[in-house]
Amino acid sequence: MDNKKDQSLKKGKVTDLRALRPFLKPYRLEIGLAGLFLVISTSGALAIPAAVGQVIDQGFMADNLANINRWFWLLFLAACVMAVGGGLRFYWVSWLGQRVVADIRKAVYGRILDLSPEFFATTRTGEVLSRLNTDTTLVETLVGSTVSFAIRNAVMLVASSVALALTAPKLALVIAGLIILMIVPVSFFGRWVRRLSRDAQDRIADISAVGDESINAIQTVQAFAQEDRERSRFWHIVEAAVLAAKRRIGASTVMIVFIILMTFGAITFVLWLGARAVLTEAMTPGQLGQFVLYAAIAAGSTASLSEIWTQIQRAAGATERLAELLSLRPTITSPETPQSLPEGPLSVKLRGVHFAYPSRPADPVINGINLDIPAGQTVAIVGPSGAGKSTLLQLLLRFYDPTHGVIEMGGISIQALEVAQLRRAIGYVPQDVAVFSGTASHNIRYGQPDADKALVSKVSEMAHAHEFIKRWESGYETELGERGVRLSGGQRQRIAIARALIKAPQLLLLDEATASLDAQSEQLVQQALESISRDHTVVVIAHRLATVRRADRIVVMDEGQIVAQGSHEELLGSSQLYANLARLQFLDEAKSKPV
Repeated sequence: MDNKKDQSLKKGKVTDLRALRPFLKPYRLEIGLAGLFLVISTSGALAIPAAVGQVIDQGFMADNLANINRWFWLLFLAACVMAVGGGLRFYWVSWLGQRVVADIRKAVYGRILDLSPEFFATTRTGEVLSRLNTDTTLVETLVGSTVSFAIRNAVMLVASSVALALTAPKLALVIAGLIILMIVPVSFFGRWVRRLSRDAQDRIADISAVGDESINAIQTVQAFAQEDRERSRFWHIVEAAVLAAKRRIGASTVMIVFIILMTFGAITFVLWLGARAVLTEAMTPGQLGQFVLYAAIAAGSTASLSEIWTQIQRAAGATERLAELLSLRPTITSPETPQSLPEGPLSVKLRGVHFAYPSRPADPVINGINLDIPAGQTVAIVGPSGAGKSTLLQLLLRFYDPTHGVIEMGGISIQALEVAQLRRAIGYVPQDVAVFSGTASHNIRYGQPDADKALVSKVSEMAHAHEFIKRWESGYETELGERGVRLSGGQRQRIAIARALIKAPQLLLLDEATASLDAQSEQLVQQALESISRDHTVVVIAHRLATVRRADRIVVMDEGQIVAQGSHEELLGSSQLYANLARLQFLDEAKSKPV
């Protein structure tokens, strides 16, 4: 995916619009109604010039008041037909645009949620959101107006051309030549405006990117007193966007002036020729008026179709990118006939597990791990940064599949399980805790949406979150703000622990779950985890000595391999790496231990 350009303005092939067929198919009745009212409104518009011609010839020229009244009533009737048909056409195509885009957004968002972490490791979040918003907006414009206008203008062009030929064949040939002369420069101007519009949209995307980056890192910006620098950077980007918009507006102005001059120049020229024809009695004044109106319709339709073609190309590019997302399939899938996990705490077994991230296949992260974790046991995993600890938890969650080897839970290969059932059985507390906008209750219930208040309170007490939540004025209904900005680091992690516990997981995975807690809170949470571990299998990544010493077994990892296992005291004497980690990371405890 090209991250340098705003892909929402990419020029696509019209054939890419075939991807919209599945979304349009359920609304064939509404499409038919829109088409019916389009025909009605177009018929009314095309009847107006003919009625004007009859008013002139059969009324004014014949000095017949009765004919004047009759044809003016018919003229008004034609205007009413055009107005009502146009209004109902607008309603149905606008409704159709909203409905189809809503279906596309739901389909794309649903597919994104199913994609594996591998996709998000190589795709910017902003680009995905752009497809959900900008690209779907272009499709909405296409379905909700552009296609309808394109068909209407095409019908108007064909019908008015036929009417011109029937009214005055020689003048019709002149009009055809003038229209051809308009098409070439208008197409050139259209490409010029499209190129400048793409540049202007790129600058708008830059504004969004820089603003989002600075606001999300506002504490860092303020901590380093870089407000003026960020303000200046944003100012320059905004001014660049204004300059790009100014160039686009200038080009659009030139194109509009050209189209207006060409259109009215053509009409004036035809009027001049027509006036000469009237004087020589080659045509009647009514035919001239009728011809001029049809010529104006033809010229206007031609100019509109040129601009509409640009919009269709943009929408085709947007449709292509949405179709790309919809065509993606998750790399992690469930088998056709999945097996079921046994009840109770799960045993975990890894046999010859190797793994390298798909984006870095030549850089293995896990190298031939063999590990047995009996059901109900707590195992702590330690090691230097980059040893593969967090990657191991991602493999247990089946965010990725091993390159080689087998992972079993409860004696069953996790690839033989339904993905959703596997993950429902696991409680996971990541190092970087995600807090959703909403209440504390909403965030804790995320693990089990139908949990009652008693269960929410119970798991909160187990995670020692209840003590600070109850002090808030609204308690569990307190809004936590976007991304949990009202929480401290320790509060965020205790909320996350409660969220994991509310699932009553058979396997609990903790990735530095106590890293942000103060000593008192950590002690309370450790006591809770100790009681929890009696009924759960727990795998915990930790550097804190309190967590490590409470584990039934400590596994030491380095460079993707298990290099030692045992208790804290055993490893201090048998593993130089663990002893060094203890000296660096558990300094206070290590002082009293021989190394």
